[in-house]
Amino acid sequence: MIRPARVSDAAELSSLHIATWQHTYRGIFPDVFLAGLDIEMRTSWFTHQIESGSIILVAEDEGDLTGFAFLGESVDDGWGEVFAIYVRPGEWGKGHGFELLGEAERKLSAAGFDKALLWVLESNARARSFYERQEWTLGKPLRIEEIGGVQITEVRYERILRGLRRPSPGRPARSP
Repeated sequence: MIRPARVSDAAELSSLHIATWQHTYRGIFPDVFLAGLDIEMRTSWFTHQIESGSIILVAEDEGDLTGFAFLGESVDDGWGEVFAIYVRPGEWGKGHGFELLGEAERKLSAAGFDKALLWVLESNARARSFYERQEWTLGKPLRIEEIGGVQITEVRYERILRGLRRPSPGRPARSP
C-alpha cells in the first residue's frame, strides 16, 4: 500500500533511511560517517518536511514502512523531481520500489509536470538498473558533490511523464 507520510511516521522513516544508507553505501562512504548518521536529526527533518506539506509517500506492508519516496518541484525549471526513493534492504525485490516510483510519477504528472528527473550515485549499479527498467533514461548532466568527506559523482535520470507507459505490475522490477 502506498500512502502519504504522516508526522507519526517520522521516526520510522528516519530509521529506514539511515539503515538503507548504511547498507547501500557501505564501502562508498566511510564507516564512521555511516555509523554517525543522526536519527534524531533525521526524525526532525522528516517531521518538518511532512508538517510543511512536502510530498513524501510511504510504502506500507502489514503496518510496517518498507520504503519512501520524496518528490516535488525541481530547481530545474519545468521539471518535477524524485529527490529520494529508498526501500528497506530486506524488502528489495518485492515490488515496493516499483510501486513507489509509479505513484511518484503519477503525483508529479497530476501536479502538472510533463517531465521528471532524479539523481543517483554513478556507482550505484543496482539503483541505476532499477530506474532503467522503469523506462527512465540517462540524461547528460553530472554533478560532483562531497558527502561524508568523499567526493562522489551523481548521474541524472529523466522520464517523460505525459502518456506514461509502465512495465506490467504483474512483473515488478527489483527495488533499489
